[in-house]
Amino acid sequence: MHTFSFLALGAIAPLLASAADCTREFLQSSADSLVAAQTAGDPSLLKPVSEGLVYQENFAAATFKSGILATPLKIDHSRHSLDTTQCATYTELISAKGSVPYVLGVQMRFSDGAVFKMDTLITKTGEWLFNATSTLNWASKEDWGTIPEAKRDSRAVIQAAADAYCDIFSDKSVVVPWGHPCARLEGGMYTGNGGPNDKCDVGIPSGVALVDRRYVIDETVGAVSVFLSFAGIPDSHEFRVENGKLRFVHTLTVMSAKGNGKTTGKRKARGSIMRPPRK
Repeated sequence: MHTFSFLALGAIAPLLASAADCTREFLQSSADSLVAAQTAGDPSLLKPVSEGLVYQENFAAATFKSGILATPLKIDHSRHSLDTTQCATYTELISAKGSVPYVLGVQMRFSDGAVFKMDTLITKTGEWLFNATSTLNWASKEDWGTIPEAKRDSRAVIQAAADAYCDIFSDKSVVVPWGHPCARLEGGMYTGNGGPNDKCDVGIPSGVALVDRRYVIDETVGAVSVFLSFAGIPDSHEFRVENGKLRFVHTLTVMSAKGNGKTTGKRKARGSIMRPPRK
């Protein structure tokens, strides 16, 4: 019995050490280096990077040399979520004032002190409801700041709120913990005006499965990033959860990359905030 326990402890010791080394300071520094690299268009500024890095853009294999990271962008807004449990980050990047506007979402995952997997979703003119100027306007007005420790929701509660939102697209019986107020930023369209009566529970599509979900959760700010396949379309849903309820929702949908996901289908304007479904 005791021998087994010591052997088990020896087997998991490297994993425990790796988790202990994944601090918020490390993740913050790594995420900040991403912003620096994207601003300069110089992938070498992203540090530290594993030699075996798996890099994807819009869920398809890509390279730094030919990818968006090699393109200098004027970054008007950036915000990070830091997940020390999974050793991962999510970064929202908005470039609205450059010659070509972009809104990016980036998930990075780390092991042994280096990023080993990086997924970037790239939205630009022509993508679903895209408007970088409007996105910048609303995103910069929202409060995604640190939540006092005594008021923070658990990882399980935060993920459950996100999953409920994603599940209702295919099952209208799901109970979603809507906040009041709650606002959704979809492309550049906003469901509210920044006031106390803003609502998120409008224009939810039906009969669509949101699958292949990958999470980054930061309890300190109540945030969860979910990369997923929206009927075969690369998609990002990010949520701010306060007191167990949804407060903000940000979405990025890459229509031009349809088919990079693991399912196929078509997203229609019906059921979006552009054209809410009939009641």
